[in-house]
Amino acid sequence: MQPPIPTGTILQNRYRIINILGQGGFGRTYLAEDQRRFNEPCAIKELIPNATGTTSAWEKAQELFQREAEILYQIQHPQIPQFRERFEQDQRLFLVQDYVAGKTYRDLLEERKATGSTFTEEEVVYIIRSLLPVLEHLHNRGIIHRDISPENIIQRQIDNKPVLIDFGVVKELATKLQSPSGTVNATSVGKLGYAPGEQMQTGRAYPNSDLYALAVTAIVLLTGKEPADLYDENLTLWNWQRFAKVNPRFSQVLNRMLKYIPGERYQSARDVEQALDSINGLTNGLTQPDPRANNLSNVQTVAVGRRPDPVLQPIEQEYQGRASNRPDPVIPPVNSNNSVLDNPLAVGAIGAAVVVLAGFGSWALVSTIRNQPKPQTPIETPPQTFPSPVISESATVTPTPTSTSEPAVFSKRLRFDASGLATVQGKLGANQIVLYTFQGEEGQQLTVSLAQQGQIELTVLAPNREAVDGAARNVASYQGTLPFTGRYTIQLSPAPGVAESEYSLTVGLVKPLISTPTPSPTVPTPTPTATLEPTPEPTPTTTEIFPTPTPTIDLTKPAEGIFDRRVPGSFPTPTPDSTQLENAAPTE
Repeated sequence: MQPPIPTGTILQNRYRIINILGQGGFGRTYLAEDQRRFNEPCAIKELIPNATGTTSAWEKAQELFQREAEILYQIQHPQIPQFRERFEQDQRLFLVQDYVAGKTYRDLLEERKATGSTFTEEEVVYIIRSLLPVLEHLHNRGIIHRDISPENIIQRQIDNKPVLIDFGVVKELATKLQSPSGTVNATSVGKLGYAPGEQMQTGRAYPNSDLYALAVTAIVLLTGKEPADLYDENLTLWNWQRFAKVNPRFSQVLNRMLKYIPGERYQSARDVEQALDSINGLTNGLTQPDPRANNLSNVQTVAVGRRPDPVLQPIEQEYQGRASNRPDPVIPPVNSNNSVLDNPLAVGAIGAAVVVLAGFGSWALVSTIRNQPKPQTPIETPPQTFPSPVISESATVTPTPTSTSEPAVFSKRLRFDASGLATVQGKLGANQIVLYTFQGEEGQQLTVSLAQQGQIELTVLAPNREAVDGAARNVASYQGTLPFTGRYTIQLSPAPGVAESEYSLTVGLVKPLISTPTPSPTVPTPTPTATLEPTPEPTPTTTEIFPTPTPTIDLTKPAEGIFDRRVPGSFPTPTPDSTQLENAAPTE
């Protein structure tokens, strides 16, 4: 590993290194000033390849770095540090992103544990609700964070909103750069205790893998305990509720996010939002909780405005006894000591309203009963004794209602070997779709095939999310040429009527052989050899017989002289016998 960059060094004639923010096995993170943006602070991540001694290894690292860094530039969200650019210098690879000033939630939790407190339920709900739209933004673009934990969430200093940092894709990129084969081990990306089992054991991550890690972060902030203290390995269950008392329905949402089997969890961040919305009495998380409720100081020099008016508090708080002290802006305040029953006019009005409502309800009830139609006795028809082409009513097929729920979509990346082949196996349910993505170049030959024909259908999508051509939609195999360079997707979906099926997908991606000029000079070589063979055969027979018969025919002689093909002066004048005709026939 190369030594750290000294403080004060200027990279790219633009970024001046201030200090080192952190260092790990995959590289270092520096705090720098962007001299072209009024010395604005920024974070520079240095990714250190394992082997850069040979030219081929360095070129491979550059290609991988450029391809994987494109994923980071697609992210545009205010609660995610913006990736500005990538550059290379002195055989070092760098990523530049915005610097977020603030404290991590790990640091905030340690401060509260020092005073004997933890995060409240209201604060944890606010964190979850603030990060769910961020995860939805990432998952809609096929990006999985893979490394959510209190260390990778910062409470931004300017507005106290949670910000996601340190994407797992950066660590995965660094791990690939350090691996000679360009592959990633199963346990190389993800934090033990926070990442789910499928991510730590197989290396596969899904959208609900991030939801699992977010739920583990939530219970750690609620209890102040580490994941190892909250998880029962013997029962394979999370036992955190004895350390924190929360709304029972909120605990049900967290427990479902913590399910071991991915299919039993919420499938998207939107599903978690809807589950939280259905809980009565739970804060909606739209307002920042007051940190003064925990008697802690954030020690931040930020401008503090006036507290929001109580009218902005959730309506559910009114049912919990949190009455608002704000006067009604329309109706003037009334003396609370006077009761409505002290006013005789109000009592009379209430009595009249009750009588009117009771009379109207009775009339409506009687009218409904009297107008209810009497059930008609069905008329029995005698059984038909002759065949009829009309289908009887009893044979009417009732359509089976189909599930209208949206299919669960899983995105994966194809890994090609040195020969350009990739083979993956898996199981696909009736309401699931698997997307395999890869980077293709214009002119490459693509071959895709499924072993289970008729049960799984595949569609090859171009970078514009449209099918590559008409023969690449809902088929069992495909072979064609990629039209342009970009990220392609192979979509697998179950065939209609198939509940669940295992599949084996084979994908080949090779570049076309550019050797068309080579065979062109060899084409004329067989031409002279073909012309030499027939030339000696016709010379002894055709040159003596066929050119001369036309001008020497004597019209005064009998007709058989013409068929004998004789030339005056060449043959004897007597008529040939049958033996001579037989000998002449094969010659002709």
